[in-house]
Amino acid sequence: MSKQFWMSGLIPATFTPMHEDGRLNLPLVPAMVERLLAFKVSSLFVCGTTGESASLTTTERKQTLEAFLDAAGGRIPVIAHVGHTAVAESRDLAKHAAQAGAVAIAATPPFYFRPGSVSVLVECMAEVAAATPELPFYYYHIPSLTGAALDMDEFLRAASRRIPNLAGIKYTAPTLYEFQTCAALEDARFNMVFGVDEMHLSGLAAGAQGAVGSTYNLAAPLYHRIRESFEAGQIDEARRLQLLSAQMVVIAKKYRGLPAIKAMMQFAGIDCGPVRLPLVRLTAEETRELRRGLEELDFLRWMQP
Repeated sequence: MSKQFWMSGLIPATFTPMHEDGRLNLPLVPAMVERLLAFKVSSLFVCGTTGESASLTTTERKQTLEAFLDAAGGRIPVIAHVGHTAVAESRDLAKHAAQAGAVAIAATPPFYFRPGSVSVLVECMAEVAAATPELPFYYYHIPSLTGAALDMDEFLRAASRRIPNLAGIKYTAPTLYEFQTCAALEDARFNMVFGVDEMHLSGLAAGAQGAVGSTYNLAAPLYHRIRESFEAGQIDEARRLQLLSAQMVVIAKKYRGLPAIKAMMQFAGIDCGPVRLPLVRLTAEETRELRRGLEELDFLRWMQP
């Protein structure tokens, strides 16, 4: 697989902005992108879990990707998540991503009728990847949501023989021993990208070449500092900073996780609107309590470029 694009650095998994009634609010995307450019992130991951892709129609996903590509204007690479419950829809989204200008695609497996073995997973992903053979393909491993808790070392070994454009894995799971074995496989052949923000430092220690996450929209300066401290050998400082991330996530999980993190964008000056059902938005009181918790951590200062 050619390294025509290789995920590295901080990669925000972007929110999908919505109006109060749940309609897409795509005119807000340019402001979101300008904020992320000011944060000096390396690329954008669009329509993933953070972007509520499973709650969007295929048409809405295409419109959202196009809005981010237009706002990016070639200044920053955009990766499109194309996973779907139907492989045919994933292929359609993949073709659209290539035509629209994405630099790579990533896909979760089908997650209603889901692959029961590595061999079936490989066949599903091979069909999706083959729709855009010119783009690097990343498998999106997030077993807590997809239920596909399969061996990723085995997957890489098998998929590399079946998927010519396989680049690596967006790995969103706390099983760092498996992540490390994948990162070391075949002399670090695969682009392994870590997706657990509250364990960012652990991912770096395990060999992560990049990181995709929702809280990088909010506090990229904190994660830049964690990486810089780690690379400089200042491990105590890296741990101190990582603890702030972990404490922030603990607070967000009190208010249902993703709905809280999306609501936090209001504190940064960009209101991305509510989440869609079956996620449940925060009440006004929950939003106030969330802000108080973050202020007690002095976390809001990390949310400014």
